[in-house]
Amino acid sequence: MDLKRTALGIELGSTRIKAVLIDENHLPIAQGSHEWENQLVNNVWTYSLEAIHGGVQACFADLKRDVLEKFGQKLTEVGAIGISGMMHGYLPLDKDGAPLTEFRTWRNTMTGEAAEKLTALFGFNIPQRWSIAHLYQAMLRGEEHLPRLAKITTVAGYLHEKLTGKQVLGIGEASGVFPIDSEKMTYDAGMMAKFDALIGEMGYAWRLRDVLPGFLMAGEQAGALTAAGAAFLDPAGDLVPGIPFAPPEGDAGTGMTATNSVAPRTGNVSAGTSDFAMIVVDKLPAVHREIDMVTTPTGKPVAMVHCNNCTSDINAWVGLLAEFAGAIGAQVNKGDLYTLLFQKALEGDKDCGGLLSYNYLSGEGVTDLDAGRPVFARTPDAKMTLANFMRTHLLSALATLKIGLDILTVTEKVPIDKLYGHGGYFKTPGVGQRMLSAAVGSPVSVMETAGEGGPYGMALLCAYMLWKKDGQKLEDYLNDVVFASAKSSTLMADESDIQGFRAFLEQYKKSLPVERAAIETM
Repeated sequence: MDLKRTALGIELGSTRIKAVLIDENHLPIAQGSHEWENQLVNNVWTYSLEAIHGGVQACFADLKRDVLEKFGQKLTEVGAIGISGMMHGYLPLDKDGAPLTEFRTWRNTMTGEAAEKLTALFGFNIPQRWSIAHLYQAMLRGEEHLPRLAKITTVAGYLHEKLTGKQVLGIGEASGVFPIDSEKMTYDAGMMAKFDALIGEMGYAWRLRDVLPGFLMAGEQAGALTAAGAAFLDPAGDLVPGIPFAPPEGDAGTGMTATNSVAPRTGNVSAGTSDFAMIVVDKLPAVHREIDMVTTPTGKPVAMVHCNNCTSDINAWVGLLAEFAGAIGAQVNKGDLYTLLFQKALEGDKDCGGLLSYNYLSGEGVTDLDAGRPVFARTPDAKMTLANFMRTHLLSALATLKIGLDILTVTEKVPIDKLYGHGGYFKTPGVGQRMLSAAVGSPVSVMETAGEGGPYGMALLCAYMLWKKDGQKLEDYLNDVVFASAKSSTLMADESDIQGFRAFLEQYKKSLPVERAAIETM
């Protein structure tokens, strides 16, 4: 294998750090992974620096093992590397690049006051997970680290700097740090001026332009692997420095890329630990608290519905059922169990037969909840079958997303020509795809590479940087080169599935006080 004709994407996801190596045909040829989990420390959802550092190194070591087993050679170099990570959050740095607080992830719902005030000030929705909301909330609280603040970044930006020495983001990731002007391809100057006025009132010496990270477009080079970076990523010492890097992106941008959804009127739904729908729009819709405006990796505006909770509650129930199987001596492979249970959901009543669940491990902005409690409920005469139980949890995983999507498609009449699904929710063929089609009432396509997700998308952004023709746009590169002969399946739910989801959703919305009561009393 010619290692220089490969591209490597590494993504720090919510439950797994994963690396995907692709060849010059844009096909995955090797993978590495490391499982991890966020921690609630002092009421802050976070990952420690030790977990970030050790996890990335373990993931890369696993990738090296896979390459050695498959090709009989050491992974000493690649054509390019790209880092992606959980969108946005808050990681403030001092002048030496050292973190000033714990990494505050997307899952936190601690910035409600700041998000509300900034949305009113800007006339532009600022979600709670955005970096600027975290920064302003810290200012409102008068946090002690702010006088020493030199830069804010994201986990992808932090790791990129660790490997290259460059403080920079991709524009898609930057659009969740602070709003982007998609015409000028800069941070929005008017909003920056308004925020600087707030900084001045509080007496800080820095200004927003000083602490915001710079950003680059897809296709531009964002530095190269330093000797220190090579030693950090590969402590075994096999990896050579000098490898070029693509701009670091968030999992929204890599998801768009992995599903060929970067052109206007295309969209994708990423469903894993969290789920989110992203629709590339021709123009900005009206301001809605439930709709975020981010950009593609090339700066086009994207309307986004983001939900903090998706498959975590499903994972917990599957774990319980696996434990039961083991207790009766019926050991079962976890992957096989997921497949069996997902397929069983297809046999359930279309409206779940009187069963209901809320998958809220954490707060949920779309339904205006600052905390979460997983709840399973049923009526006394409900049809309590395994099929209905699993279907309930699969529909619950999409219910909040559907509430937000209706604002885009019904209220704002945003057109969608193509909708793709990707992420762990779609791994069992045909099941998650059918549930999403029932939710949105339109066909849903899933590509053969749907399970590869964000790290695959990041690897494609590396390939675009390496192998694009002069003047070739990202959407053309993906359409004409990467996905021209890609295998995908398209599925349209039955009308009975669609009507069943609507009935389930009506009960779901009507019973939201149950979830609020659980938060207040548990």
